[in-house]
Amino acid sequence: MDETQFVSPLSEIADAGSNPGDTYILVWFVINNCVMIPQEFAAGDTDASPIGFGLPGVGMTAFEAADDRSLLALLETAAERALQDAAVDATEIDSVHVGNMAAEAFNDRSGLANALTASLGADRASARRIENTSASGASAFRDAVDAVRSGGSTVAIAVGGEKMSAADTATATEIISRITHEREYQQGVTLPSFAGLAADRYLAEYGADRRDLARIAVKNHANATNNSYAQFRTPITVDDVLESSAVATPLRLYDCCPTSDGAAAIVVTADAASVTVEACESAVGVHAIADRRDPLHIESARAAGRAAYETARIEPEDVDVACIHDAFTILEWLELEELGFAERGTAWTLTRDGRTAIDGDLAVNPGGGLKARGHPLGATGIAQLVELVWQLRGDVPDERSTGSPEYGLAINVAGFGNNSVCTVVGANA
Repeated sequence: MDETQFVSPLSEIADAGSNPGDTYILVWFVINNCVMIPQEFAAGDTDASPIGFGLPGVGMTAFEAADDRSLLALLETAAERALQDAAVDATEIDSVHVGNMAAEAFNDRSGLANALTASLGADRASARRIENTSASGASAFRDAVDAVRSGGSTVAIAVGGEKMSAADTATATEIISRITHEREYQQGVTLPSFAGLAADRYLAEYGADRRDLARIAVKNHANATNNSYAQFRTPITVDDVLESSAVATPLRLYDCCPTSDGAAAIVVTADAASVTVEACESAVGVHAIADRRDPLHIESARAAGRAAYETARIEPEDVDVACIHDAFTILEWLELEELGFAERGTAWTLTRDGRTAIDGDLAVNPGGGLKARGHPLGATGIAQLVELVWQLRGDVPDERSTGSPEYGLAINVAGFGNNSVCTVVGANA
């Protein structure tokens, strides 16, 4: 165990480093004196290699504030579009993987995977639902990738969706808040309040100003104006953000993603395709915010990102386009830093300098992100991948094209960093 370093979120964490030269880092998260299953990932030389499975088809519904269709109908539409895009018949599917967070709470529904599989006519497919809060979509995709990797499936489809319009804003906020640690939930803490505290501290510590934070929302709304699947397609200004309703100081309404209805789907095969999945890695973080060493650190995103880079055998600078989980504007900065695109406390300079714009050094959220495309919880992680596949294939309008990207990265975050799934996709020349 001499080559293993233990990183604890408790008192000893200040003394725990993360030297990239170590053979392995073992992230050992301790919550309320309970030890979670350790997650090990390579930190130096690794035998991991790119996955290389094909992503021949993607599809999604438009994300809306309210869609008249049922949740099952949304899932069906997204799946059928992905299968059509892949030129795959439903009878060829070996496994169906459905990502959904809270159909029971929002829609009084369960058994989604079985219902979807039957409605598609995928008679010989296995079916299962994956719940991982707001990272349910990417987790379902990872499950589909694992099914193909194991040899159990030759063709798998991951479908994610959520129909949140059945609940009013207060009810939806309460449902979503159930993903927080039970101690914090009982105290009435919500995700917007966590985000507000993080934003307040970041602005105070690192020299960014409130207008810099607003520029994230402005950028993502501008990107969404050319995305026919986005919920918000109207540009906004910095002043619009600053003058919108207060939510959790310093965050305003336009700093926060909306509740949404929608679904997205992606086909995974063992065969080659124009876009391939190179890595899909997941990591957990400390559940209770109060137990974390620093509320501005999203350790799960850092761990998942590092593992994904090593599996794909790339570095952050190789990524051309990134879909970041910007449920709140502040998360775009925090995640960019955790993923190695900026040093700690400097991501705001990327925004101010326009380096995360569509024509910047790293195009971030070219489809509008959660902020403007919308955030139907179980759909988001797959919608990010749909956007990346479209970008790498060149299937987007010129106004939001990122050129000829070689690699795309998506980070889908559960809760406020409780779990993260990081995926790297590549253009297959």
